Amino acid sequence: MALRILVAEDEYITAFDLCDTFEEAGYEVEGPHAGISSAMLACQKEKPDLAILDIELVDGLTYELAQKLLDDDVPVILHSELAEREELAARFPRATALAKPCPPAQLLDAVGRVLSTC
Repeated sequence: MALRILVAEDEYITAFDLCDTFEEAGYEVEGPHAGISSAMLACQKEKPDLAILDIELVDGLTYELAQKLLDDDVPVILHSELAEREELAARFPRATALAKPCPPAQLLDAVGRVLSTC
């Protein structure tokens, strides 16, 4: 059974690029979700194996969602602007932060590393 990755990203092209990258690598993808409420609902229906979260979605910041996932032992990769990486690393030390734009190979490598430590 394929591992399930939740994708929360509100930039249309980036969102579908992320989903295509993960699907082509053999993962099951939940999303993309442009809003926090739909991403949270998806997590309540079925817990993902990993989540890729943009920090700012159409309906606000994903900090609460990221913390809830981490508290539920779901690995989180925060996919956001380069300037936010240090702040995110301090706020969420158990999460991985990747700067946009992130090449697909680097993203898949990060997913593999994160999942191998679970």
